[in-house]
Amino acid sequence: MAERTSKTKPASASGQVVLLSGGNPQIAKGYGNEPVQAYIAAMPGWKSALGHRLDALIEETVPGVAKAVKWNSPFYGPEKDVWFASFHCFTRYVKVTFFRGAALDPIPPGPSKHADTRYLDIFEGTFDEAQFVDWVSQAAKLPGEKL
Repeated sequence: MAERTSKTKPASASGQVVLLSGGNPQIAKGYGNEPVQAYIAAMPGWKSALGHRLDALIEETVPGVAKAVKWNSPFYGPEKDVWFASFHCFTRYVKVTFFRGAALDPIPPGPSKHADTRYLDIFEGTFDEAQFVDWVSQAAKLPGEKL
């Protein structure tokens, strides 16, 4: 097996990004746009186009947003290590996490075992961009989650 030299893209012997359970790309932890774009490019099928759209809407809504990949998921925040949102691939959908989602209006529909966190599950063809942008705008103004 080839030695891994990149910090942004763990690869199989064929050089392809490994997809974990549910098709979630295995991308090494990293800060900035590069690892996030590597994650999005490796999202399978329709999820990659959705990932590009989520990323673009977050950038448009929160100019200068900080980005990272942690725990094989892109994170977004006002500064390094302070996050308001993240997303993750599952077999049939993409799960968006709003770390202070309980403070959003309306509250995103997905409950969490963490009192402040709420989720949005996006299935193919069900993305409400206007609502997502509203939640991102609200979330970016709240205190972020330090992770």
